[in-house]
Amino acid sequence: MKDIKGNGGGAAKPRKKSKAVKKSEKTKPASKVDSESKTTSRSKKVKRKEVKSDAQALMEEAFPMIKVIAEQVRTSIPPEMVARVKGTKDKKQIVSSSYPYKRMMKSDVYEEMIELLQIELVKMQAWVNQTGERIVMIFEGRDAAGKGGTIKRFTESLNPRSARVVALAKPSDTERGQWYFQRYIQRLPSNGETVFFDRSWYNRAGVEHVMGFCNPHEYLEFMRQAPEFERMLVRSGIRVFKFWFSVSREEQLRRFMSRAKDPLKQWKLSPMDVESLGRWEEYTKAKEAMLFYTDTADAPWTVVRSDDKKRARLNAIMFLLNSVPYAGKDEKLLAKMDPLVVGSARDIYELGEESFELPKEVRTA
Repeated sequence: MKDIKGNGGGAAKPRKKSKAVKKSEKTKPASKVDSESKTTSRSKKVKRKEVKSDAQALMEEAFPMIKVIAEQVRTSIPPEMVARVKGTKDKKQIVSSSYPYKRMMKSDVYEEMIELLQIELVKMQAWVNQTGERIVMIFEGRDAAGKGGTIKRFTESLNPRSARVVALAKPSDTERGQWYFQRYIQRLPSNGETVFFDRSWYNRAGVEHVMGFCNPHEYLEFMRQAPEFERMLVRSGIRVFKFWFSVSREEQLRRFMSRAKDPLKQWKLSPMDVESLGRWEEYTKAKEAMLFYTDTADAPWTVVRSDDKKRARLNAIMFLLNSVPYAGKDEKLLAKMDPLVVGSARDIYELGEESFELPKEVRTA
């Protein structure tokens, strides 16, 4: 059978639109086109909002601390402080007016410095191993003060066989029945070792005291015993370094709010951490009392301002290296330690805090 004329035996070609149709499309009212465009745009926005809402719901279900922090901020933080923190969009800008610098250290300067200092730490570790020295380093401070990140920079290039990090969980029933310092004694260094305590026996002077996990007698007894305990450690030949990482309330709030939105940092938050947001004054008083009773000549406290984490890490490392007589020390590098960032408890403290001077007979005992 022959094909229909003009078809050429192939598939039927689409019919062309008539001029009338084309003309009608061209003459379509602009208002109608705009209306359809707006409707489409609104529809897309609604869909985007729905997708965003679903994603937010999933985040809140997986990470309930988001809502908890938001509620804690709403009920316990001064609104003007919240507004100031939220209004600081530049991540490099320092929020607190009490910090000695307005902007954070540049990353390229930091990376160059941290590499050189880690080389010095390796030299120090070799000296510790060869001489059989024993070093204890205590890292304390408020939540989100930067303790963990600093410990990581201290240890990431060291041999883990002789550099241990101790971060103890809450005590077991057996440990609760022991002398308070007993479980920490088991983790003290042997010859040639350095031990980093990510929080230490000073839990009793801070979170346990503020949150009511110890009674007044236990707290006061700790304040009496801690200086004696540390004096025994030092006189037995252990080098003890105690760092307090001091963070402003504004910067602590900014870090909490950042962690709440970051799925990879959710593990850093606990209900106890969030509770600390609303207990700033109580923790301030606890810190002041702790420094008053335990900042001794044998084991003094060193305060590190940590609103800028990079400066805090560099200066904490330089302080340690300046304090240890290891071989091959780069004196020129270590001379860059910043006294505005790291210093004694009598010289560095935040707004609203007081500097205490221990009686002379206590400091020289």
